[in-house]
Amino acid sequence: MKLLILTGMSGAGKSTAFKMLEDIGYYCVDNLPIQLLKSFIDLSDRQTSQNQKVAVGIDIRSGKSLDLLQGILEELEQDGKKYDILFLDAEDDVLVKRYKETRRNHPLSQTERIYTSIAKERQAVQFLKDQADYVIDTSHLLTRELKGELERIFVEDQHYESLFITVMSFGFKYGIPADADLVFDVRFLPNPYYVEELRPKTGNDKEVQEFVLAHSNAHIFLAKLVDMLRFLIPNYISEGKNQLVIAVGCTGGKHRSVTLANELYARLKGKEGYGIKLEHRDITKDALQGK
Repeated sequence: MKLLILTGMSGAGKSTAFKMLEDIGYYCVDNLPIQLLKSFIDLSDRQTSQNQKVAVGIDIRSGKSLDLLQGILEELEQDGKKYDILFLDAEDDVLVKRYKETRRNHPLSQTERIYTSIAKERQAVQFLKDQADYVIDTSHLLTRELKGELERIFVEDQHYESLFITVMSFGFKYGIPADADLVFDVRFLPNPYYVEELRPKTGNDKEVQEFVLAHSNAHIFLAKLVDMLRFLIPNYISEGKNQLVIAVGCTGGKHRSVTLANELYARLKGKEGYGIKLEHRDITKDALQGK
C-alpha cells in the first residue's frame, strides 16, 4: 500500500488536492481522528493490494489530538510502514483573502482576528512541514497548475524538490512586482515601441521576438542569466525555499520583457526538481489605457 498524509494550512487548497488525488486513483479519507490513524493504516494494509494508494487528511481540525501525531508517525516507522507527507502552504495575506472570499471561518477562529488564528496554526503544524516530503506553496497557483504539480509528483513520478518558479514579465512604469525574488532590467535593449508597425504587437508575436533577439546582447544576457539560475536554484532548494519569482522588466511590460521571459521560461521548463509557470503581468495594460 502506498500511503500519503495530506496536510498543511487551512485554506491552502487541501480540499482541491483531495479531489485531484481521487481522480488519479487514491482512496481518500479526510479529517480522520488521529487516535484511529494507526488502526486505519493497519486495516488498510491488510485488506488492500500492494498497489493500492491511500491518502489521509490530517490538519489543525484535529485540535489537541494533533499532539499525538508525532508519536504515531514514529510508531509507523518502527513497524516498517512507509508513508509520504504532502504539505500545502500559502502566504498569510493569501489565506486571509481566501477566507474573506469564501466567507468561511478559520478552524481556530472564535473571537480572535484571523491573522492570530493563522499564526497559531502555523506553529501547531510546523513539525509536519519540517518532515514533509513535498511542500507546495499554492499562493500564486491556479487550480490547473496545482493539478499539474500533483500529477508530476504522483503520476509521472518525477523527482521533486518542493520549489515552484514563476517567470514573470512586467513594466517598470507599473511598479516592480511586490513578490519578486529576483528582478532583471532589460531596458538596455532596443525598444520595439519606437518601431511603428511593432508598437501594437507584443513579445508573444514573432515580429517582436525577432526584433528583440536580433541583438546579440539579448542572447548574452539570457546565457548569463540561465547560468546564474542553474547555480542559484539548487541552493534555494537546499535552503528549503518553496517559491521563487523571477521578474523580467522593461518600460511597459509588453515587448522586451515578454520576449525574454518567454525565452527564459523555455530554457528552464522541463527540468526535474521544480515546477515552473510563465506570467505576463502587464502585457495588456498599454492597450487598456489606449497607448
